[in-house]
Amino acid sequence: MIDKIWERITQCEGDNFKQIRGKEFTYSVKGNSVYLNTTERSISKSEFTKALKLVPLENTVQLQNFQAPSYLFAILMDKRIRKNDW
Repeated sequence: MIDKIWERITQCEGDNFKQIRGKEFTYSVKGNSVYLNTTERSISKSEFTKALKLVPLENTVQLQNFQAPSYLFAILMDKRIRKNDW
């Protein structure tokens, strides 16, 4: 499933996403990492792979041990990325 999700993440590069509290951000994809435009943080493809085991998510609580949990949540739970997969 990660390959399908990663393809969607790559296709949405540069699009606006919104965190739970409403902060908007964009990202770029370089290799196997997502680089966030509002912070110096990045999220690796392996983090997305691990987080996919927990979806669907209601909030960021389950992601607190991951890199950039609020961004990870915002990307994975966005309808452009989910596309009714969960």
